[in-house]
Amino acid sequence: MHRFPVRVYYEDTDMAGIVYYANYLRYIERARSDWVCQIGIDQLAMKAEGVVFAVRRVEADYVAPARFDDRLEVVTTMTQLTPARMVMRQDVQRDEEVIFSASVTIVCIGPGGRPARLPAKLRQLPLSPAT
Repeated sequence: MHRFPVRVYYEDTDMAGIVYYANYLRYIERARSDWVCQIGIDQLAMKAEGVVFAVRRVEADYVAPARFDDRLEVVTTMTQLTPARMVMRQDVQRDEEVIFSASVTIVCIGPGGRPARLPAKLRQLPLSPAT
Protein backbone atom coordinates (compact mmCIF):
# COMPACT_ATOMS: atom_id res chain seq x y z
CA MET A 1 0.00 0.00 0.00
CA HIS A 2 1.21 3.48 -0.83
CA ARG A 3 -0.01 6.75 0.67
CA PHE A 4 0.42 10.12 -1.03
CA PRO A 5 -0.68 13.46 0.48
CA VAL A 6 -2.50 16.05 -1.62
CA ARG A 7 -3.55 19.56 -0.68
CA VAL A 8 -6.37 21.15 -2.68
CA TYR A 9 -5.36 24.49 -4.15
CA TYR A 10 -7.68 27.21 -5.41
CA GLU A 11 -6.67 26.39 -9.00
CA ASP A 12 -8.02 22.83 -8.49
CA THR A 13 -11.58 24.05 -7.95
CA ASP A 14 -14.38 24.96 -10.32
CA MET A 15 -16.92 27.79 -10.20
CA ALA A 16 -18.88 25.93 -7.51
CA GLY A 17 -15.79 25.89 -5.27
CA ILE A 18 -15.30 22.11 -5.44
CA VAL A 19 -12.47 20.12 -7.00
CA TYR A 20 -12.98 19.87 -10.75
CA TYR A 21 -13.62 16.21 -11.58
CA ALA A 22 -10.62 15.76 -13.90
CA ASN A 23 -8.22 16.86 -11.16
CA TYR A 24 -8.81 13.61 -9.27
CA LEU A 25 -7.15 11.85 -12.22
CA ARG A 26 -4.16 14.17 -11.76
CA TYR A 27 -3.99 13.35 -8.06
CA ILE A 28 -3.98 9.59 -8.64
CA GLU A 29 -1.42 9.94 -11.46
CA ARG A 30 0.93 11.79 -9.11
CA ALA A 31 0.47 9.07 -6.50
CA ARG A 32 1.26 6.32 -9.05
CA SER A 33 4.38 8.18 -10.20
CA ASP A 34 5.55 8.56 -6.60
CA TRP A 35 4.88 4.86 -5.90
CA VAL A 36 6.83 3.74 -8.99
CA CYS A 37 9.77 5.91 -7.93
CA GLN A 38 9.66 4.57 -4.34
CA ILE A 39 9.84 0.95 -5.50
CA GLY A 40 12.94 1.79 -7.51
CA ILE A 41 11.71 1.90 -11.09
CA ASP A 42 13.45 4.54 -13.21
CA GLN A 43 10.91 5.69 -15.79
CA LEU A 44 13.51 7.75 -17.67
CA ALA A 45 15.68 4.63 -18.09
CA MET A 46 12.61 2.72 -19.26
CA LYS A 47 11.85 5.42 -21.80
CA ALA A 48 15.45 5.34 -23.04
CA GLU A 49 14.88 1.63 -23.74
CA GLY A 50 11.69 2.50 -25.62
CA VAL A 51 9.24 1.26 -22.95
CA VAL A 52 6.71 3.43 -21.13
CA PHE A 53 3.74 2.93 -18.82
CA ALA A 54 0.28 3.65 -20.20
CA VAL A 55 -3.15 3.77 -18.61
CA ARG A 56 -5.37 1.33 -20.46
CA ARG A 57 -8.54 1.70 -18.42
CA VAL A 58 -9.95 3.82 -15.60
CA GLU A 59 -13.22 3.19 -13.80
CA ALA A 60 -13.98 5.99 -11.35
CA ASP A 61 -16.58 6.78 -8.70
CA TYR A 62 -17.02 10.30 -7.36
CA VAL A 63 -18.43 9.85 -3.87
CA ALA A 64 -18.20 13.28 -2.18
CA PRO A 65 -16.74 16.67 -3.14
CA ALA A 66 -13.41 18.07 -1.99
CA ARG A 67 -12.97 21.81 -1.52
CA PHE A 68 -10.24 24.42 -1.44
CA ASP A 69 -7.57 23.77 1.21
CA ASP A 70 -8.76 20.23 2.00
CA ARG A 71 -5.96 17.87 2.97
CA LEU A 72 -6.44 14.64 1.04
CA GLU A 73 -4.56 11.38 0.79
CA VAL A 74 -4.35 9.02 -2.19
CA VAL A 75 -4.16 5.40 -1.06
CA THR A 76 -2.91 3.05 -3.78
CA THR A 77 -3.08 -0.74 -3.64
CA MET A 78 -2.22 -3.21 -6.38
CA THR A 79 -5.09 -5.67 -6.79
CA GLN A 80 -4.10 -7.69 -9.90
CA LEU A 81 -0.75 -8.37 -11.51
CA THR A 82 0.21 -10.30 -14.65
CA PRO A 83 3.41 -10.06 -16.70
CA ALA A 84 1.63 -7.64 -19.04
CA ARG A 85 -0.65 -5.53 -16.83
CA MET A 86 -1.45 -4.44 -13.32
CA VAL A 87 -4.67 -3.21 -11.83
CA MET A 88 -4.60 -0.74 -8.97
CA ARG A 89 -7.26 0.59 -6.69
CA GLN A 90 -6.73 4.23 -5.86
CA ASP A 91 -8.84 5.91 -3.21
CA VAL A 92 -8.74 9.62 -2.48
CA GLN A 93 -9.55 10.09 1.19
CA ARG A 94 -10.32 13.03 3.45
CA ASP A 95 -9.94 12.16 7.12
CA GLU A 96 -10.08 8.42 6.30
CA GLU A 97 -13.35 8.87 4.33
CA VAL A 98 -13.20 7.79 0.68
CA ILE A 99 -14.39 10.65 -1.52
CA PHE A 100 -13.15 9.28 -4.87
CA SER A 101 -12.29 5.74 -5.90
CA ALA A 102 -10.79 4.40 -9.13
CA SER A 103 -9.72 1.09 -10.58
CA VAL A 104 -6.81 1.76 -12.94
CA THR A 105 -5.32 -0.74 -15.41
CA ILE A 106 -1.69 -0.06 -16.34
CA VAL A 107 0.24 -1.66 -19.21
CA CYS A 108 3.61 -1.06 -20.87
CA ILE A 109 4.07 0.00 -24.44
CA GLY A 110 7.30 -0.75 -26.28
CA PRO A 111 8.86 0.47 -29.49
CA GLY A 112 6.35 1.09 -32.24
CA GLY A 113 3.48 1.17 -29.73
CA ARG A 114 3.51 -2.60 -29.29
CA PRO A 115 2.64 -4.23 -25.94
CA ALA A 116 5.60 -4.91 -23.64
CA ARG A 117 6.08 -6.76 -20.36
CA LEU A 118 6.00 -4.87 -17.10
CA PRO A 119 9.43 -4.29 -15.52
CA ALA A 120 10.74 -7.35 -13.62
CA LYS A 121 10.98 -5.35 -10.37
CA LEU A 122 7.27 -4.63 -10.63
CA ARG A 123 6.23 -8.16 -11.64
CA GLN A 124 7.90 -9.50 -8.47
CA LEU A 125 5.87 -7.35 -6.05
CA PRO A 126 3.25 -9.02 -3.87
CA LEU A 127 -0.38 -8.06 -4.28
CA SER A 128 -1.88 -5.82 -1.64
CA PRO A 129 -4.06 -7.60 0.91
CA ALA A 130 -7.80 -7.27 0.31
CA THR A 131 -9.33 -4.27 2.03
